[in-house]
Amino acid sequence: MSDAPTQVLPGLRAPATRGTRPPKSHLRAWLAWLGLLAYGAVVLAATMSPTPLDSGYRGAIDKVLAVLHRNGLPTRIDYPEVEFGANVLMFIPLGFFIGLVLPRIAVWAGIFVVPALSGAIEFIQGQLLAERFSTLQDVLANSLGGWTGLLIAMIIRAVVHARDEKVVARALWEIRR
Repeated sequence: MSDAPTQVLPGLRAPATRGTRPPKSHLRAWLAWLGLLAYGAVVLAATMSPTPLDSGYRGAIDKVLAVLHRNGLPTRIDYPEVEFGANVLMFIPLGFFIGLVLPRIAVWAGIFVVPALSGAIEFIQGQLLAERFSTLQDVLANSLGGWTGLLIAMIIRAVVHARDEKVVARALWEIRR
């Protein structure tokens, strides 16, 4: 049997087609770990700083909200809702990277890992950082964000897997033709 790559590049052996399984690519895992470590450092820096990130900016945030309220933003959206939304947004990438790092069979563990990380952060803030305070509302917001990121990662992984299955099936069909 002749293989097209061996015809183009003499000396190149045809890949094994029977018996041995081709090696897995670990690129996704390496990139996901890199992203998780980098973004995890950002989250730790933001959450473990001695003073809250909004310290000194409360007046500016209130002024922006006042302008937005005058231009149609419902008045029920105020500083606590903005803070809740910021916590949700901060944890979306964290949940996304967790969803990429975990093996497909263990992605469900992210459902528990995300609130555990958030709870640990809030506990440390409450115990060790005098100017910070921990709340269950923050754990809820962080968990919602992390779960959203986890869901996005699961959807992307499912779409890529389905596409890969079609590509492999097409390649096998082409070979057998």
